[in-house]
Amino acid sequence: MALKIKSVDFHVTENARNHFTDRFEMVHMEPAIPVIRRGQKFSFTIAFEDRDYNKDVDEIKFIFSTGIKPLATKNTLGAFVFDKNSRPKILTNKEWDGRIMSYGQTGQKTLNVEAIAPADAPFGSYSLKIECTNGGSKNTYDHDIDTWILFNPWVKEDLVYMADTALLDEYILADVGKIWLGPHTTTRGREWVYGQFASHVLPGSSFILDRSKLANSSRGDPIKMVRAISRIVNSNDDNGVLVGRWDGEYEDGTAPSTWTGSAEILEEYLTKGESVKYGQCWVFSGVVATVCRAIGIPCRPVSNLVSAHDSNASLTVDKYFDKDNNEIEYDPNNEMGEDSIWNYHVWNDVYMARPDLPKGYGGWQAVDATPQETSDGFYQCGPASLEAIRRGEVGFNYDVGFMLSSVNADFVKWKEDARCPMGYKRILCNTYHIGKMILTKRPWIFDPNGDKDREDITSIYKYKEGTKEERLSVYNAVRNTRSAKKFFEMPEEIKEDVKFQLTDLEKVNVGDPFTASIHVHNTSSEIRNIEIVLSAGSVYYTGNKAKVVKRISGEIKLMPGARQDVQMTVKPDEYLPGLVEYNNMKIYAICSVIETMQTWAGEDDFQIIKPPINVQIEAEVAVGDVQKITLSFKNPLQQMLTGGHFNLSVPRVLARTIPIYVGNIAPRGSVVGHFDLQIRKPGNFTIVVTFASKQLSDMSGSAKFEAF
Repeated sequence: MALKIKSVDFHVTENARNHFTDRFEMVHMEPAIPVIRRGQKFSFTIAFEDRDYNKDVDEIKFIFSTGIKPLATKNTLGAFVFDKNSRPKILTNKEWDGRIMSYGQTGQKTLNVEAIAPADAPFGSYSLKIECTNGGSKNTYDHDIDTWILFNPWVKEDLVYMADTALLDEYILADVGKIWLGPHTTTRGREWVYGQFASHVLPGSSFILDRSKLANSSRGDPIKMVRAISRIVNSNDDNGVLVGRWDGEYEDGTAPSTWTGSAEILEEYLTKGESVKYGQCWVFSGVVATVCRAIGIPCRPVSNLVSAHDSNASLTVDKYFDKDNNEIEYDPNNEMGEDSIWNYHVWNDVYMARPDLPKGYGGWQAVDATPQETSDGFYQCGPASLEAIRRGEVGFNYDVGFMLSSVNADFVKWKEDARCPMGYKRILCNTYHIGKMILTKRPWIFDPNGDKDREDITSIYKYKEGTKEERLSVYNAVRNTRSAKKFFEMPEEIKEDVKFQLTDLEKVNVGDPFTASIHVHNTSSEIRNIEIVLSAGSVYYTGNKAKVVKRISGEIKLMPGARQDVQMTVKPDEYLPGLVEYNNMKIYAICSVIETMQTWAGEDDFQIIKPPINVQIEAEVAVGDVQKITLSFKNPLQQMLTGGHFNLSVPRVLARTIPIYVGNIAPRGSVVGHFDLQIRKPGNFTIVVTFASKQLSDMSGSAKFEAF
């Protein structure tokens, strides 16, 4: 008679420790759910009902499968039987395989098994069927708990292998991090809870891949996986995870600045099956990082400060002015719409080999889930090799040209001129304005009160500005981009004997005045009369204009060699009513030299700074004790805040974000919120808090503590 299997013990906790999956909540649930990584051995024990295993007469076949119609030819079904040779079998990670590790003592009716999934096995939830045969007799056992199989960056044979495995503490295992937001002069690290180990994240990741229609057989290929993830995290195709919105109107959903992390977004999407409202670039990036880290692909959010959106593949961002120095609100030479410059834009880097590209283009790859332009008919972007971006190799898959423009497009300004073939003359070409700084979180460090955890990775994306290598990279891209050639073949303007410099505003606290200043220097030997327009306006972080808060214009006369500063002071009561979401401001300046027709235009982005949230808790907390968390800040405005509430998140302690309502806050009044927290297990933890009200939002704070 064939053996009958009573049970299978998957050694869930032991395997999880060996596979770096012991932080997943599901391995600690009842019943425990196995989470293992491909290409690495795992163990389990079989218990038989009636007798011991006899290798001379018993045949046992193990069948692991994933997807609706699993097939061995599609790599969605793997099977193996025991090698009955006397020598122990050596397992490799090229195919599904297993061996007997030891027999239970006579009468125990158990068998200890070691198995391995191939290093290219698709990500997913696998069922296990075991067929026992003895002569003409056969019994089948179906295990009642599926096993999750993830990518394995610790194994060399996996395409996502990272040689410096210490970095995986950050890019796979860190469940709290920072995403840098804001203009380049006042950027700040926004705390974000990835929460990739929450019990619903792996099922949620599988659900969104089903929605993306990526075949189960393709889910072992990290290139196809991250491209699909970049598409399905936005809702523009396939009813994806997040609806993007940038106009400040969020009454029928959640404001992007209110989210503390990704896990709650995925939970809502998994529960309701509908796209979640609302997200912006860093929220899309946070969700991508959560999904990638959960399934085992190394991932980090990347913030590009002063980011170009090149809508017509010209490798330039173009701005046009009429003959009276007024900015034209459309692009007369762009049928695709108009280019824009975002104060910052956030996407992701993922780490993998690129066997589809020449040698040397593996490693970090850029993917962007924020819907901007279509690629192959969908709102998806990447993976684009960072080395290809740096070298200007726009012919390599995927979307290298678009990403290169984002970090290194030339910023060109044009003025209406009927004498020119295009109807406009080029008045300025700035080769260093775009991609001023590209940031990510530094591994192994989390600084709740500063930026010691900030890492500048600009040099990985592009050569140093102004170097020969940087220009050659751009020209290499232009040579292979037909639509870019006409913009780079335009002749340079020559007569420029007046120098202009717009002073950057470093930091302006909300409620303080600020002064915009242009320094003008006449380097010629003749008198120069100069028309100057200087204005300040609020903008959305995408670069779209909101409101002009102040504008001055006039004419100055400069003697040969003379210098002069032209200034405009803006008071709080002038700019506060015009502020929009995130308090971003832009200074615009345009100057024309009457005698030479030289025209110059400049701009400066900055942010009106809000106070941080002060988070107080004891640095060391005893397990089981109740600790009071205190959240506070001072209202910086001369107006009442209504509907104020904090959102508190403590990953691996609180199952979900907790709202703490504080009601109305008086002008210049103090805001205080409290929460009692009980820690039930030892470890290092991070508190992440946001605040929102009708008048003031986009505020955050964090704190670290250890429980022992």
